[in-house]
Amino acid sequence: MTAPGYDATFLDVPVPLPAADRVVRELTYVHFTVLLDPARRLAVATGVNIDGAALRDLDRSDGWRLDLRVDAGEQAGADVYADNDLDRGHLVRRSDPVWGAEAEQAECDTFVYPNAAPQAGLFNQSRELWLGLEDHVLAYADTYDARVSVFTAPVLAAEDPPYRGVGIPRLFWKVAAWVARPAPDAEPVLATTGYVLDQTPQLDDIDLETERARLAGEPPPLGPFRIFQVPVADIAALTGLDLGPLAAADRLPAAASVGTRERWVELGALSEIRM
Repeated sequence: MTAPGYDATFLDVPVPLPAADRVVRELTYVHFTVLLDPARRLAVATGVNIDGAALRDLDRSDGWRLDLRVDAGEQAGADVYADNDLDRGHLVRRSDPVWGAEAEQAECDTFVYPNAAPQAGLFNQSRELWLGLEDHVLAYADTYDARVSVFTAPVLAAEDPPYRGVGIPRLFWKVAAWVARPAPDAEPVLATTGYVLDQTPQLDDIDLETERARLAGEPPPLGPFRIFQVPVADIAALTGLDLGPLAAADRLPAAASVGTRERWVELGALSEIRM
């Protein structure tokens, strides 16, 4: 399984993959790359190139599998998701890299376990909002250029509750990047927006509930998804990743970029995104 993976030159300005200050396995697929943290058995970052003008509508292949290029013990495989309510949450969405001549292989590539992370099984309005963010950004970016690069992964925090040898992430992050052209003859300008999904349960006794779940062999309780638009700089701080030029290109208004979590904008609909 060899593929060139994420292309840092895909947009009209260079946008490198996030850089991690830890040991990672760089796994390349068709149109995307996963940076796998072998200690946590989950991705610390992913990057995908999306060509909106060449996307194809393909049937879902399913068939989740391990990536044979890394040890099974370095991936959160089928055992993590068996006989519980946890979903295999795609990090790079199934539809994102599915464009061009290699679309079929790209779709199949998204069903490898390094491209998954445990998420609450309950589908709700907030989850649909999370899945729709990239479509919304792509439609907006199409005014200027039909190409988008998206980076996403769980926030791998030390306090994530353990379950079957894997820390279950409470937060997920996403950064969308595209090129804007203010005028036909203007130089291309990088633009980005950042988002965080929070699946932490809204329980006053979260520590007690988590411990009970651990002792009972059950997955930790996960609550309704909440989606926030956040400063890209906050994502860098949360994850410890070097996001290169992404933070400086953030479209969240500068007035909202001071303080701590209070500056996060909770989203109830795609129309509330600040671009």
